[in-house]
Amino acid sequence: MKFLCIPCDEPMLLEKALGPDDGSMSIVYRCPSCSRDMAMLTNRMETQMVRSLGVKIGGRTEEAQPMEMLRSSLATGNSQEEPVTGSKCPFTGVVAAADSMAGAPTWTAEAEARMAAIPAFVRTSVRKQIEEFARQHGHAVVDAQVLDEVRGRLGM
Repeated sequence: MKFLCIPCDEPMLLEKALGPDDGSMSIVYRCPSCSRDMAMLTNRMETQMVRSLGVKIGGRTEEAQPMEMLRSSLATGNSQEEPVTGSKCPFTGVVAAADSMAGAPTWTAEAEARMAAIPAFVRTSVRKQIEEFARQHGHAVVDAQVLDEVRGRLGM
């Protein structure tokens, strides 16, 4: 969706987005030709609807990737970036696994052995959290020291 300046017939540019405060958002657009402003205020239900559709306010900062919406929904099961659970689509897990492997740290044999001791029903979730921690803290390899650091931060 784009907003057009009627006198100039130019697409309005995002000036600023505020909120959501108490569930409402305000978004201000400006015409690049005549500097006319236009504002949109959403109520709580409209804000929830916009979020549920996965709409990003403000346009792109990078080039669109081929089939990115499809890949995103296959990888997550929806537009809210929630993990897929119980999907019947045979490709969902493959796409999610391929996307999660991009930039994933490597694991030492000792770390893998320690992961095997974690119950299977939470192992995938724990592994993702540990890999995210490793990425955030600049670790290219998950080893016993990284696992101990994660446990220490979680108070275990």
